[in-house]
Amino acid sequence: MPRADFYLIEKPRFRDDPMLLVCELVKRAYSAELPTLVLVRTLEDAELLDDKLWAFEEDSYIPHQIAGQDDDDVTPVLIVPPGARAPDRSLVINLRDDCASGEFESVKEVVPAETRERDGSRQRWAEYRRRGFDVRKFDM
Repeated sequence: MPRADFYLIEKPRFRDDPMLLVCELVKRAYSAELPTLVLVRTLEDAELLDDKLWAFEEDSYIPHQIAGQDDDDVTPVLIVPPGARAPDRSLVINLRDDCASGEFESVKEVVPAETRERDGSRQRWAEYRRRGFDVRKFDM
């Protein structure tokens, strides 16, 4: 059964910088050797996450890139802005307003602290349930 994990941002360090939580999730996925797509809302968000992953930890490197390059098939972590094509992966980290689509085993939804953002996450929660996902919530 596919899983949908919702990460609700609560802690001040993640409230101040939600992309920090995304970097943590990417790090866990890379450590577990899970090919990962990160679906971002804008090209600016893609570039911000790309920069954050470069600087995230001084003593380690997470191979990643913004989707749309020749080696997308072999890069472990692809950051996907709207309009970019990317091969399906077993894990999707979704930062968009709509549910992730495609073939994947697990999706991680990052939900900011703002009330209006949480309203959209409730709709995605219901949609994943309707699709047969095992849905879980984590306060971060």
